[in-house]
Amino acid sequence: MSSLPHNSPLHEPRARFVRGQPGAAALLQAAVDPLVAIATLATALAAFGGSFDGGWLILSLLVFAMTFPGSLARGSSPGALEQALEIAASWFAVVGLLLLLGWASHTLSAFDERALLAWALGTPAALFGAHRALPLWLPRILAVEGMHKTAVIAGANDLGRRLAARLRGDPMLGFAFAGYFDDRGASRLRDLPASENLGTLERLADYARSHRVDVIYIALPMASQPRILRLLEELRDTTASIYFVPDIFVSDLIQARVDFVGELPVVAVCETPFYGFNGMVKRASDLVLATGILLLISPLMLAIAAGVKLSSPGPVLFKQRRYGVDGRKIVVYKFRSMTVAEDGDVVRQATRNDSRVTRFGAFLRRSSLDELPQFINVLQGRMSVVGPRPHAVAHNELYRKLIRGYMIRHKVRPGITGLAQVNGMRGETDTVDKMKMRIEYDLAYLRNWSLALDLKIVLKTVLVVLRKQNAY
Repeated sequence: MSSLPHNSPLHEPRARFVRGQPGAAALLQAAVDPLVAIATLATALAAFGGSFDGGWLILSLLVFAMTFPGSLARGSSPGALEQALEIAASWFAVVGLLLLLGWASHTLSAFDERALLAWALGTPAALFGAHRALPLWLPRILAVEGMHKTAVIAGANDLGRRLAARLRGDPMLGFAFAGYFDDRGASRLRDLPASENLGTLERLADYARSHRVDVIYIALPMASQPRILRLLEELRDTTASIYFVPDIFVSDLIQARVDFVGELPVVAVCETPFYGFNGMVKRASDLVLATGILLLISPLMLAIAAGVKLSSPGPVLFKQRRYGVDGRKIVVYKFRSMTVAEDGDVVRQATRNDSRVTRFGAFLRRSSLDELPQFINVLQGRMSVVGPRPHAVAHNELYRKLIRGYMIRHKVRPGITGLAQVNGMRGETDTVDKMKMRIEYDLAYLRNWSLALDLKIVLKTVLVVLRKQNAY
């Protein structure tokens, strides 16, 4: 799936704390959030004449545990505003949890409120500055200390070139890319810079020994198994770390990972991000958010229900069949905003100046207030606060035949809001290309999910609704 422009944030390489990343680079990135947060805490405490001991020391240990490794701006976008929003959402989630813990343990009174407030407000700014500076200074630090890792790639095919682009394009990874080895001759290598054409595969082992190569990535197709086995045998006499990049990863995979069935390793090609502990975190956050929001908006929902009933004949709630997690059909609630309640084999999307929309319904749709009953769906376990928006069953049956990977979005519960909706894909999708773009964002959400991303989407949703973008 490549309909997104190459400069889209969905295609940008992202530095992560992962195996294969140089130890020094990974450690610095992992430690930057807790170190900055604790340093800001010490500064705020000193400003108000406090001493860094007792409860403050315990607080710093809690902060370290909640922010290591580098969890506050994981996969952060290079855009300044996007990065600031992500850091702020993540940090205030940490502050909220700490306040809840302090309230539950009756220990809040032991801390200087002035120092706490200065710390809570000052840390996001300090984190933002650190994360903006890190890509500039980390490569220089690694170069000065001689901690860059030298990497080569076996295979100058499309997969190898994509990998090389990531190694070259993201200095935060800490790699110095030396070049390719390939047996396919001049036709594949002729457009490479001469310095990156390092020769045939049979020269790789000697090169790795003589040039002290740290990492070797094998990007050869699986059909080349005899070549790969021969190459691995030759590389036994080197000290390089060796990684195999199988060609199945040319596809856009969802939460790809290695699992084990007994002692047999299996590769998860397409899997929900909400397995194990992540699933518990996601469900718990949904329950907390949905319960709190419903308590706050219950008077508003009663007023809207009365307005719907008085403005036009028909039921207050509009119920429509949608596809939920794993493609199971669910019933989704909305305040009725039209004079009809379509839920058949053919469902026409709402358009601008649609005659079916009532006057009160038009207000509800512009303000997205018609979506509020879906928080009940969240409590029922049918939906999530954040996730791919559910489409009518009739639309699913149409688009699953037209768009590759369309049904993968159903690996998770549908959401009240989603990554597509806060990136301009809210409202009518009157062309297949628009729907493809929405699906691209949905799949990007599955690949990159984190609790911080959910909080960021919720915050951006508020801004989108206030601007009334694409709502009619």
